[in-house]
Amino acid sequence: MKDGIFIGDRYEVLSKVGSGGMADVYKGKDHKLNRFVAIKILKKEYREDELFVRKFQSEAQAAAGLMHPNIVNVYDVGEESGLYYMVMELVEGITLKDYITKKGVLSSKEVISIAIQVANGIEAAHLHNIVHRDIKPQNIIISKEGKVKVTDFGIAKATSSNTISTNALGSVHYTSPEQARGGFSDFKSDIYSLGITMYEMATGHLPFDGDTAVSIAIKHLQEEITPPSEYVEDIPFSLEQIILKCTQKSADRRYQDVASLKEDLKHSLVDPDGDFVVIGPMRTMDETVMFNPDDVRKAKRETSYDEDDFSEEDYDDYDDFEDDDDDYDKKGRKKNGDVNPKMAKMMKVLTIVAVVIIVFIVVFIIGKATGLLKFGPSINLEDDADKNEKVKVPDLRGMTEEAAKKVLKDKKYDMTLVVDSEEESTTYEKGQIIKQTPGSNKEVKKKTVIKVVISSGKKEETKAIPDVSGKDQSEALQLLSEAGFTNVKVDKSRFETSSEYDQDEVIRTEPSANTEVALDEEINLIVSLGENKPEVPNVIGMTQSSAVSALEAKGLEVSVEEDYHDSTEKGKVFYQSKRAGTRVTEGSTIIIRVSKGKKQVEVTVPDIIGKSKTYAKNSLEAQQLGYREVYQDSDLPKDTVISCDPGSGKNVVQGTTITVYISRGPSTDGGTGTGSDN
Repeated sequence: MKDGIFIGDRYEVLSKVGSGGMADVYKGKDHKLNRFVAIKILKKEYREDELFVRKFQSEAQAAAGLMHPNIVNVYDVGEESGLYYMVMELVEGITLKDYITKKGVLSSKEVISIAIQVANGIEAAHLHNIVHRDIKPQNIIISKEGKVKVTDFGIAKATSSNTISTNALGSVHYTSPEQARGGFSDFKSDIYSLGITMYEMATGHLPFDGDTAVSIAIKHLQEEITPPSEYVEDIPFSLEQIILKCTQKSADRRYQDVASLKEDLKHSLVDPDGDFVVIGPMRTMDETVMFNPDDVRKAKRETSYDEDDFSEEDYDDYDDFEDDDDDYDKKGRKKNGDVNPKMAKMMKVLTIVAVVIIVFIVVFIIGKATGLLKFGPSINLEDDADKNEKVKVPDLRGMTEEAAKKVLKDKKYDMTLVVDSEEESTTYEKGQIIKQTPGSNKEVKKKTVIKVVISSGKKEETKAIPDVSGKDQSEALQLLSEAGFTNVKVDKSRFETSSEYDQDEVIRTEPSANTEVALDEEINLIVSLGENKPEVPNVIGMTQSSAVSALEAKGLEVSVEEDYHDSTEKGKVFYQSKRAGTRVTEGSTIIIRVSKGKKQVEVTVPDIIGKSKTYAKNSLEAQQLGYREVYQDSDLPKDTVISCDPGSGKNVVQGTTITVYISRGPSTDGGTGTGSDN
């Protein structure tokens, strides 16, 4: 794909930024909405393949319905001249895989924060009945602003299709056991892959590796995951348990939905070492279990026995006992009245054991009663009775945590209160108990632990922030106000230069667009200053040297031209190609024009010889020439032009004074007169 071509008459391809298994990804520009986008185009070798085209279109259809802050949004899909394309949000940043490679082991808080954001995106997809099926760090992008987004729904499918794949799709290092065996994959498959991703973030490496994809897939099916704490000693207990629950072989033992996973992740932030993660029981014996041959051999070694411990005689006796079973009644006597010797021996042993036990009990009771026998601390029968006494749980709803603890501390109850979680409530004020387990009036033993849910206060009305990027500042403020947001800030100190957005256009909002926030939460508009361009100074009226210095000081190139200018002194600038205050790209050329003074116009001295002085004066003034009279004696009639200087027909500059010699007439003394000015 060549740079600069247009797709759909609006998307300009700028440069290639990546390549996947099925498609190439280009940075482009949407000229209709004036924004940069990512354009995914099906690879040339697959365009003629109906199967691949169908997969690509399926990806587009699945992803087009997803709009969420933690998902790379799809704007448009289409086909043009055999090119199948999808236009997506351009997210500039780094993949989680590259981030892990760069940092090695992430902190627990970082792992949880990233996992929650990924879970938000996955949950949004699941609500649309879409399984991603390829969750891995390579498909998770961390933007420059720190926003985590899930991308590439390349093998996603609607769960309603109930299609069972014949192949284990996705990247094998992160694939779930059910995908590895080619079975049905659902929401819990994404949870498994996210668990493997969290494992890699927390430890810096993958739990399973191998020389081939098949060997890795087998490990997902058969081998247990090494607990992360064996690699990272200080990993919080709760986080490790969350990872282990996500990566259970059996889907039934994992989190059943993403919401439950998010709840535990958030709980882990406030109670890192808490033991609140519940992993379901192992599968029952009637389920088929796949064993690794190595594990089988190991089990055989651990359960081996010495054949000398069992003689043939022992086996024979057992057989004899079974064979003779029909010959004896329920009391062990032979039906003919004789007692079975083996049974008689057994009954004798049991009788002895029973007698010994009875004697021991009698001796123990007498010893305790007389004080002759003491075994450790004395047993308080009253305390035991008190512990077993059942009481009704009081109603704690509406109480504060402290008040409830005081009630339960009473000897009547002697119970412990544990805060399980917080929830928003319109009924109970912040800090009051909403729910309790066991519930009120339930009969329980003393010392029972009562778990409660505390109100975090009234649920605030929230709304998604509209996308106002590219809008003029005033327009953006109006749109946000119309949407109901009451706390929008415009801080000029936070304005940024931008090559994408013109001056006074909104670059983004903080929090970002589509984020759900309360209507009174502070929203900041980040406005563009335009490109970081130098401002053209005013050089009109400056000398040439001063003007050049001023422009070059701004990083600008200067081109000097000279021209006549009636009103500007020679050597001064009377023109600049960009007006003062305009911002231009550094290195731009500014043209200045320097005055050569008033322009000199040449005219021809008219033929005035022999003409009257009046004619001569009018003719010269018509050519914008000066007129000066000099009288001389001459035979020509009085007031007739004898000659002029410069002479008629000469080219002179406008404004030149022409000296005109005029006749006084013939001399009265007959001599030649001398000339003089009149």
